[in-house]
Amino acid sequence: MQDVPVHLRRSPGPSFKSIAAKDAVLPAAHFFEEKPFFEGTQDIPVSRYTSREFFDLEKEHVWRQVWQMACREEHVPVVGDTYIYDICDMSFVIVRSAENTIRAFWNVCNHRGRQLVSQPGRMKVLRCPFHGFTWNLDGSLAFVPTEWDFPHIEGDDFGLHEVQVDVWGGFVFIKPRPVDEGGETLTEYLGEIVDHFAPWHMETRFVEAHVAKVFNANWKVVEEAFMESFHVAGTHPQQMVRLGDVNTQYDCYENFSRALHPSGTPSPLLNWVPTEQEMLESLLDVREGEEAPVQIPEGETLRSFAAQIGRAALRPAIGDEADAVSDAELIDAMEYTILPNFHPWASYQRAVYRFRPHGDSHEQAVMEVMLISPFEGERPAPAKCAWLGVDEPWTKPDVLGITGRILDQDSTNIAKLQVGLRSAPIAGLRMSSYQESRIRHFHAWLEKRIAAGEVK
Repeated sequence: MQDVPVHLRRSPGPSFKSIAAKDAVLPAAHFFEEKPFFEGTQDIPVSRYTSREFFDLEKEHVWRQVWQMACREEHVPVVGDTYIYDICDMSFVIVRSAENTIRAFWNVCNHRGRQLVSQPGRMKVLRCPFHGFTWNLDGSLAFVPTEWDFPHIEGDDFGLHEVQVDVWGGFVFIKPRPVDEGGETLTEYLGEIVDHFAPWHMETRFVEAHVAKVFNANWKVVEEAFMESFHVAGTHPQQMVRLGDVNTQYDCYENFSRALHPSGTPSPLLNWVPTEQEMLESLLDVREGEEAPVQIPEGETLRSFAAQIGRAALRPAIGDEADAVSDAELIDAMEYTILPNFHPWASYQRAVYRFRPHGDSHEQAVMEVMLISPFEGERPAPAKCAWLGVDEPWTKPDVLGITGRILDQDSTNIAKLQVGLRSAPIAGLRMSSYQESRIRHFHAWLEKRIAAGEVK
């Protein structure tokens, strides 16, 4: 390995694509393509997690400038439905203004600056509770109280400040820039991920569960804890039985990245070889002393067996399309990150993560988990968000299943990371070249966004 250039080094053992190539139903061609990121091995500055100054740069050049997921379409299904999206010290209101039209406005009354919509709901107009100034759902001015005292208000110039909005896969994105400013469209911003996700019809799903948790840590500290599998052996050792953690494939594109975690194969770090049944029991989270609910038939592998079960489970919702879903899509963990903060898991893995600052704090963050599920018949209403404080476990709402237990393991590290970073005697963090390359790509992306904004 010492003779291999650092940017080409990989863990021994089977790669994701070599495992997937042996499956009965193969995944799409892009899963066999590698797009590694390498721009050197320089340290990541500690100040990016502790500095208020860097946080303010992010706020100005990232959160005020780029496309970001605000909600799902089913959060505003009917004309008049509203949803509030807050980021840092900014607030936006998402409105279904017509049957096929969603708009987004700065959530601010043009009169005295009060937050216009305090609670989401169904509204005929957008009325400020302070003095009663009112706007139509399309943002045009509808009513000025004591109009005789405001001869200087011209209706056409007093509309709400509208920002850019678009929809992809049932997710509503906003870009906090004026609608007439133009610039990069959402489709252009997303790039190749649109084609990657096309077969999975995310727009046909619904929010089955939604949980948000506050952390005493910078938002990037929380997000980066979910951008690599290097931590599995230390944090989730039970997963090593059936997850090729250090054999994960990491790919980085312009505005997104992904991690392809091979399952049905043990970690190369194990000093023993588990059976197919032992890997299945790890996948099902069967505890010591419990009886496994199912046995793998003789001659079957975990991958092929899990794929058969997965297709059968999908068939009621997607019909014969289930036959074309690859083994890898049904068993492997395929996590994407749309920068800066949105993590939709691919295929029919239901989890979707979002990370953002908690209010305007650079040392508190919110992580949200949604389970986005297929359904039969009429789309169910989206689950209401259950909020958790810093000391409350993900398992408390009892809606996330095994995901909640895994997240509780992750959470043990996060607050301690921020404590360590505050007291760090070093100026930079020495991350790995490949296994943490998505984090390196993330910081290179931040640098470019901030530099481009400062040049302007």
